[in-house]
Amino acid sequence: MQVKGKAELIRYTADPEQTVALAAKLCYSGDGIDELIEKIGDKDNAKFINILTKMNHFSPFEHASFTFAIEGVSRALLAQITRHRIASFSVRSQRYVSEGEFNYVVPPAIEALGADAAAKYRSQMEQMLVWYREWQTALGDSGEKSNEDARFVLPNACETKMIVTMNARELMHFFELRCCNRAQWEIRGIAWQMLSEVLKVAPSIFAESGPGCLRGACPEGKKSCGKAAEVKARRAELQGSV
Repeated sequence: MQVKGKAELIRYTADPEQTVALAAKLCYSGDGIDELIEKIGDKDNAKFINILTKMNHFSPFEHASFTFAIEGVSRALLAQITRHRIASFSVRSQRYVSEGEFNYVVPPAIEALGADAAAKYRSQMEQMLVWYREWQTALGDSGEKSNEDARFVLPNACETKMIVTMNARELMHFFELRCCNRAQWEIRGIAWQMLSEVLKVAPSIFAESGPGCLRGACPEGKKSCGKAAEVKARRAELQGSV
């Protein structure tokens, strides 16, 4: 069955903006922890967080973490997102979980070729499922032992599910790279969903998050998509919906 990627924020540090502000103020204050907590408790910390961002003082942002449930994405996306090293991943196993009825992702470029191309693609997925089941049977169909080798015939399109946790600083870096139009379409779509989710709970922390062109010249240089105005409009719309 064809699936579409979805990212949902399911857990996050309580009062993430106060947590960041507390960590930062500790660096510059002689007050005790209890005094600092009392001082920031009833304050709007947006202005202070903005100052930290302008100063590039990002270590306090590491104290706020965000956990996402991601599903309807391909194993190809898994290979990309796990390149972000300062993160924690729990991924559905293809060894312990049978893919006897696997879902799959269809690239938009294939869908754009028309109904015949889409039907051919689906047929190829079905054939791989046949091969997978054949190998499960040939290998004894004994749970994990057959799954772990039968999975070698599965495609990158095969759906996976995962739980991902990143701190705010790493998420900023993630959004800078993966919200960019130069990023692969699937992870770009997930990144924008994740950005939308964290803006709802920590708008000040992620006020300037997104691709590099939001804050100046495109870092991609000659490889720029040339659509900075469109990207900025999309980001402004996202901010406005919070």
